[in-house]
Amino acid sequence: MSDYRLERARRLLALPDGWLRATDGGYALRTGPDRRARVMLTLDEAEFRALTESPGLKPRTGGGWTARAAVVAPPAPAPGRPGVTEGERTVMEADGGATTRRANLTTSAVAWLARRADADGQPWLSPAQIAAAEQLEIEAETALRGPALTMHWDALPRARSGGGPGRREPGDVALTSARRVEAALAACGSARAMVRAVCIEATPLQAVEQTLGLRRRTGKALLKQGLAALARHYRLT
Repeated sequence: MSDYRLERARRLLALPDGWLRATDGGYALRTGPDRRARVMLTLDEAEFRALTESPGLKPRTGGGWTARAAVVAPPAPAPGRPGVTEGERTVMEADGGATTRRANLTTSAVAWLARRADADGQPWLSPAQIAAAEQLEIEAETALRGPALTMHWDALPRARSGGGPGRREPGDVALTSARRVEAALAACGSARAMVRAVCIEATPLQAVEQTLGLRRRTGKALLKQGLAALARHYRLT
């Protein structure tokens, strides 16, 4: 059970149209009004039980479940704290009681930068860069559903040889996505580690700066560089 997957599931459930429904393969999490909405995550039984504890689930009109705990709207981002939006989150304790705790409500450093402007009043990130980050996150999520794949994205098995396509195995989609993730990260060049940590591992920007030994507040420039390369890789620019 991945902490990253659980935190992403909690963020999605906090959205106005976030909800879960049991399926043959587990529990489908959507962020739309009905089953025509795209499945954002498919959770297993252990992950579903973790969500029943935090944020807690309640029956949804029309079937399925929504988050029981309300999320208080966060204040405007504080300057100098990339990837952190202070707010409060209500969580359910084991005895069924509700407790309000301080929490970081920002989804990612990309979301934080997308709301900010540069010295000329222009958005810090372009729509293409934001879309590239979202595409990488989606492909990584698909890859992580497969067997024995990690977020290291290296030492991937070679494609099978032979004259025909053969039978499509359950892990083929995940493996193909993993190869696409590896190609996308390689396109980021020197910003690869930054893009991977922020877009795939959901690590706050300031924490990545410390891990990579960067000076404070220089990480966003490196991230912007990597997302620009990623947008070119996905042919968004």
